[in-house]
Amino acid sequence: MPVLLHLDSSADLKTSRSRAITASFADTWRNLSNDHTVVYRDLHREPLPYLTDANLHFPAHLRPADASPDAAQELLQQRIINELLGADVVLIGVPLYNYSMPATLKTWVDYIHVPAVTASFGPVETQPMKGRPVVLISTRGGAYDTGTPTEFDDHAIPALSIILRDALGMSLETIISTRTLSERFGAPAAEVTLQHSELAAAHESAIRAARRLG
Repeated sequence: MPVLLHLDSSADLKTSRSRAITASFADTWRNLSNDHTVVYRDLHREPLPYLTDANLHFPAHLRPADASPDAAQELLQQRIINELLGADVVLIGVPLYNYSMPATLKTWVDYIHVPAVTASFGPVETQPMKGRPVVLISTRGGAYDTGTPTEFDDHAIPALSIILRDALGMSLETIISTRTLSERFGAPAAEVTLQHSELAAAHESAIRAARRLG
């Protein structure tokens, strides 16, 4: 039974481009067969609490002897990790907020990035998600084209790449849609046209990726 873990993090519940594109992927996934299932977590509607104890960044055997993190939060963390480990494919909506990822998504990252559990620690390779696909749906209000002054101002995808691709060993791909605020703020017609073109292409890429990975 192929399982998709679908995460949304946009605070825009009505016109979010990232939510719309992840929906195209998830709907396509469900339609592949009755066996294709989706585990959905809306990180904005039901935000995870911030980790309240730094010891939760490590498994029990790597914590100080006097560590005593909150048992309920430790149980929640294990549930979040189990959702990840149970997924054949992971789909994440990543709107760009203040040049980085939403705080709700960063909190999820803090829950699942645990050395010696989901990521390797020292010489011991611990990467249970190694090779599994993760698709990042990256939406950005402005333009971040190659060769422009803002080319390297997206700090969301690079950070997620370090965690998911490098630390967890996942096979990462990104679908990008930019200029999502162009119409709202009266951008030139050419920019609006490009925004629509990129958005349509992102939906098509999401549909194709779902079919390929499913």
